[in-house]
Order: sequence, then C-alpha cells, then structure tokens
Amino acid sequence: MTIIQTANLGFPRIGKRRELKTALESFWSGQSDEAALRETAAALRARNWQRQKDLGTDILPSNDFSLYDHLLDTAFMVGAIPEAYKTGGDLDTYFRMARGAGEISACGHNHTGVTALEMTKWFNTNYHVLLSELKPSQVFELAHNKPLSDYNEAKALGHQTRPVLVGPVTFLALSKPAIGGFNTLSLLPRLLPVYAELLRTLKDTGADWVQIDEPVLANAPSGQIALALTEAYAHLAREVPGLHLMLTSYFDVHDANLALAFSLPVAGVHVDLTVSPDVLEKLPALAGDKTVSLGVIDGRNIWKADLNALLARLKPVVSQLDRVILAPSCSLLHVPIDLGQEEKLDSDLKSWLAFAEQKLEELAILKSALAGGDVSVKLAENAAAIAARKTSARIHNPAVASRVAGLTPPMSERQSPFAERILKQRQRLNLPLYPTTTIGSFPQTAEVRAARLQHGKGQLSDADYDTFLKAETAKAIGWQEEIGLDVLVHGEFERNDMVQYFAEQLEGYAFTQHGWVQSYGSRYVRPPVIFGDVSRTKPMTVKWAVYAQSLTDKVVKGMLTGPVTMLQWAFVRDDLPRSTVCRQIALAIRDEVLDLEAAGIRIIQIDEAAFREGLPIDPAGWPAYLDWAVDSFRIASAGVADETQIHTHMCYSEFNDIIRAIAAMDADVISIETSRSNMELLEAFIDFKYPNEVGPGVYDIHSPRVPETEEMVRLLARAVQRLKPEQIWVNPDCGLKTRGWAETKPALERLVEAAKAMRATQPVYV
Repeated sequence: MTIIQTANLGFPRIGKRRELKTALESFWSGQSDEAALRETAAALRARNWQRQKDLGTDILPSNDFSLYDHLLDTAFMVGAIPEAYKTGGDLDTYFRMARGAGEISACGHNHTGVTALEMTKWFNTNYHVLLSELKPSQVFELAHNKPLSDYNEAKALGHQTRPVLVGPVTFLALSKPAIGGFNTLSLLPRLLPVYAELLRTLKDTGADWVQIDEPVLANAPSGQIALALTEAYAHLAREVPGLHLMLTSYFDVHDANLALAFSLPVAGVHVDLTVSPDVLEKLPALAGDKTVSLGVIDGRNIWKADLNALLARLKPVVSQLDRVILAPSCSLLHVPIDLGQEEKLDSDLKSWLAFAEQKLEELAILKSALAGGDVSVKLAENAAAIAARKTSARIHNPAVASRVAGLTPPMSERQSPFAERILKQRQRLNLPLYPTTTIGSFPQTAEVRAARLQHGKGQLSDADYDTFLKAETAKAIGWQEEIGLDVLVHGEFERNDMVQYFAEQLEGYAFTQHGWVQSYGSRYVRPPVIFGDVSRTKPMTVKWAVYAQSLTDKVVKGMLTGPVTMLQWAFVRDDLPRSTVCRQIALAIRDEVLDLEAAGIRIIQIDEAAFREGLPIDPAGWPAYLDWAVDSFRIASAGVADETQIHTHMCYSEFNDIIRAIAAMDADVISIETSRSNMELLEAFIDFKYPNEVGPGVYDIHSPRVPETEEMVRLLARAVQRLKPEQIWVNPDCGLKTRGWAETKPALERLVEAAKAMRATQPVYV
C-alpha cells in the first residue's frame, strides 16, 4: 500500500500584516534594536509552523525563513563573506552585504562605505537574490549554522521539521566569479565538506530528512552541472550515511535532468508537475526505491486547482509508487498568505482563488481522497468553482478578442529606422551630450503615503488630494530644474505601484487588500489579478504628464509600464495563452502612448523591467516567447511619429542571450541596471554593437548609500570604453520610490556633476 504524506517546500516569511517589513525598517532606521528584530522573526516562524500543521501539512519546512534572502543566508552560512563587508557584528555584516553602507552602517559602526552585493532574479521569478562573489582562493567554513538553530527552535516548539538548504551546486552556479575566466563550480571540493559538516549536525540533533534545493536542474541539461551534482551527492551520501535527502527542483523539468536526479544517491526527489504535467506518468519507471515528491499544486499562481482532474491523473500513478509526498510545485514564497483576509473581493472571484494557506488545504484534500477518505463535499465545491469560472460572462470581451485578431504587421513598425529617427529627435529635444534623467519615480514619503491612505478611506476629498499631488509634483519639477537635470519626470506621487496603478484603470484586472509577496528584503509587492480580457476605457496618465509639462520648458517624460511587465508582475489567468493576454495589454498601452503624444509629450518611457524574467528556463521555448514579447512592446510603442522618443527600462538582467531581441524592440533609448556589476552588463551591448542609445545606471538605488561624484565618473568612463559618448544617457539604476529624499537629493546632484565632468572631456555633437 502506498504511503502518502503532504509537505510544504517553504512558507511566506513576511507575516499576514507584513510584520517582518515593519521590524526590518524599524531596525534599519535605528528605532528598534537587534533583540526586537529577532523577537519578531521568532514569532513569525512559530506562527508559520503551527499554522501549516493546523492545515494538515505532515512535513513542515524549517530554515525557509530569512531576514533578507535565502541565497545571502547560504553565503553567510558557508563563510563566503568578502573582507570589505566584515564588521564587529554578524547582523551588521549581513545587512551590509544585502544593502551596502555609507560611512556609517545601519547599526552605527564606523567603517568604509561599500556597495551591496549584485542582485539578480531567482530564475524566472520576480523574487530577487543576492549573488555571492567568490575568488579562486575562496575558503569555506560552517560560519553560521542557521539551519541547525531553526531546526532546534522548531523542535522546542514541538515540531519535527525538514530543514531546507540551497544545494551546493546551485549556490556555486549562481555565484559571481571575482575575476574573469574563473569557474565558481571549481570550488565544489572545498564547499562539500562544509555541507557534510552541516548535515551531520542536523542528523545528530534528530533531523531524519533534509530538503536540498537544486533548481539548477530546471536549466537546460549541462554536462558540467551533471558532473557537479554527481560529485556532490556521492560525497554527501558517503560522508553522512543514513540521513534522508530530498533533492528538490522546481520551475521546469527536462527528461535528461529528471533521469539524473533519480540516479543520484538521495532518498527522495521532488518534481514540479505544474510546468510539465506529462512527466507524471514517467515517474514510476524512474522512482525505484526513492520517495517521490509530486509538485501538483501551483506555488507561483493563485488559481484554485482542479482537484477532481488532478485525482483522476494521480490515482493510477500513485498506486505504482511505494511512498509519495504531495506538495506545492515550489516554495509558497511566491504567493500571498491567506485568502481569508480578502474581505473586499467579490464572492465569485474569491471562489476561484487559493493563496498559500488554501493551497495547503488543497493538498490535504488530495491526500485524504487518495487514501480513501470521504471528501466528496469538498470535491463537489471545488468542481462547482472550476465550472463557474469557465462559464463566467465576466471573463471574455468579444471586442477585445476582435481587436487582437485584427493586429497587422505594420502596427508593430516605426515609421523610419532609428538612424533617421534619432536625428529628428535630437533636433527637437536639443539635449546636451550625456543627457541626465531619472528612471521615473521619486521618494514616496510618509506624507505621500498618508495622503493616499486618507484619500482611500474617504478622509481626504478628491479635490484636496488632487491639490496635494499637484503641490508635490510642482516641488519635484522645480527641484529637478534647480539641480540641472536635462529630462525631468513628474515623480509619480499619484501612483501606488508601477503595475497596480495601471491595472486599476484597466478592465480585466482585480485587486487584493493583503495579497503581498516578497520581491527582496523588505520590498513587497501586491500583484493584481488578471481574470478577464484586458482593455482601456479612458486615458490613465495624460493628466499628470500634461500638468508636469506645463510647469517647465524642459522635457518631461511620460511614464508607462510595458505590456510584458504588466503581464509578468500580475497573477495571470491560465485559461488563455500568455501571448494573447500580453497583446491585449499592449493594445491598451498603445492607446495611452498615442494620447500622450497627442497631448504634446515628447519622450515616452515604457518600462519593461520584467522582460527577461519572462524568458522560459528551457532555451527551446525562447524563440516563441521573444517573438510575442518583442511584438507586444512594438505594438505598444510603434504608433508614434519619428520625432517622439521612446525609452524603456530593464531591471537586473543578463542581456547576452537576448541582446538581439532587445535591439528588435527598437526603443530609442534603453536604461539598464549596471552599477552593481561595475558596468559589466554593458559587455553584451558592445559585442552586439547595439545601435540605439543606452542609459547605464551609475548608482544603485537599492542601497541607502550615497555614491561620490568620482565613483559615477569612473563608471561613466568605463561605459565610454564600451559605447560611443553620443549613445550614453546618465541615470540611476532604477526608480527612486523606495528611497528617501535625504539620499536622493545628494545622489542626483552628484549624478549631474558627473555628467558635466564627462562633457568637459568630450567634444559637442550635433
């Protein structure tokens, strides 16, 4: 008889009321101490373990909680801490790696300023991780045994947990070499003894299973990765016999990697079945005596699972296996915590959704049904909700479908090639060499947030709120003129979030009150829900763009979020191809672009921060994705005249693999985040000979430190080695919404000084 259990691979860390964010920001600001932060963290962990247990989860995770990021935790654990970050206190060092520091750290110690570790996306998600920088002489040690500490903490509360570790191969594969040409995987023989020591401490303390996450298995098959995994798990099996390892992969699966995973000397293998459902039927032939963990509930989207359809597929497969664990596809870090908090969602839509807690309930129902329990009532309720969603009149809009069907190739083409457009744009805009600008948003101060909250509660009238926003916009325009920025922005004080603001004005989107998910550190987002066909019914940004432009003779950019990012940073309906949904959004953005142009806005920025994030992990899927993603951007942007300049912005990305697609987007100017990588990300633009203009970010906005002018000049000098001076714009890495004015003002003043210093070394161009 098959043994069936349920497990969770990881639970959201943030707290139902975002308690972790409050505690972190209080600590960073000096309003609370380390003891208070750790007390909040411990309370959240205790609550999470108990809640998961109450929901019927058999196997609880530990060490899935982090004060900032699990990859940073791993670096800290194995002693991969560059000397520049080390201080007298562990927590101070940890947050210096995460956030950087100026002359004075968040904890008050005096030391030299440092930038934060480089940041990138966790595979194809919107969760950011910090990349460790490793050198050929790297020495590893078990410096901080957080997995053991968390395991013992849970054990003291009466919970036997399965500790979660980032696997050694994934950690090294995602680390950054300190010098060029150095392969971080070559450090594996030095790292494995540390992992073996860690696993022994867990085993000796009573852990019987340990979950080791190796999502590198989701990548395309690689001989180098395969050899590293084979070496790693042979070593761990030999050095720590008797400890059960659950090898965990997620986000994608390949046949070659699947066979590799099951061939390794581990006790169990977890498979994400939401990306490739057909893998399910292959598992009995692969399993042997291994425990198989089935990732059957989507850990990255919020739609209710079709439990009856799942059971029909699971029953014949489960009956062929000795031991089965039912689990989410990946950590539930990527979804909100509890649908029960959503009091304002209409009952129909709410009945279609499942957040983290509801997903664990779904697993418990599946387990009971497979074990012969009577859950017929719950299965009937699930079936009714699934059927109601499929037949709802709210989902489909024939006019939108007709418009998408009517798209033609000319709608994706600018009137003239870039070489001709740029001459017209330069004549119209009359900007200096190294034009300065920002990415769009300015600090959302406590006053701005309070006014928005009061307006939302009806405590501040529409007229008074409008007056407040106009005053903030006028101050921002005046200050930008004062310091000498060349292309201004209105500051986006009326916007809550770069996606939500637009989604709230489009048909086909819905919104939650408490649907927060972690992006990085204390930065949380509340993704909207795309449940139906998307369309625009009225202008969304024209009023504020026109008002800001009326305050100055300088150029003010119109600021929009692009269709791919609007798609990627939402919970997307799963009953239509993503390409179709994206083109619906692109048409809505196109209407806004044309309205901005008609209103006299000369530069329009259409941010595609999530463009690379949408790239499938399997390279075989890249051409199809890039085709519709590029086409969607061009649908949104290509309707304007040659004289109107189109900008876009992209967040942390490796551009080498997709540089041709970026060029095919044909934006006149692209701004990118390059300061943390010391302009290394520009290499792709050089090798490809990128024809359009580029704004390589010259300082990192995700850190509270204020860089010196000379630092930005140095970065621009590196950029000039890679691009022509007339191609280069000068801007921060990203928007400034999350920073304070105390950091923003001096940083931008120095940015303008850096541009002036560069102009002094270059001839004027026309």
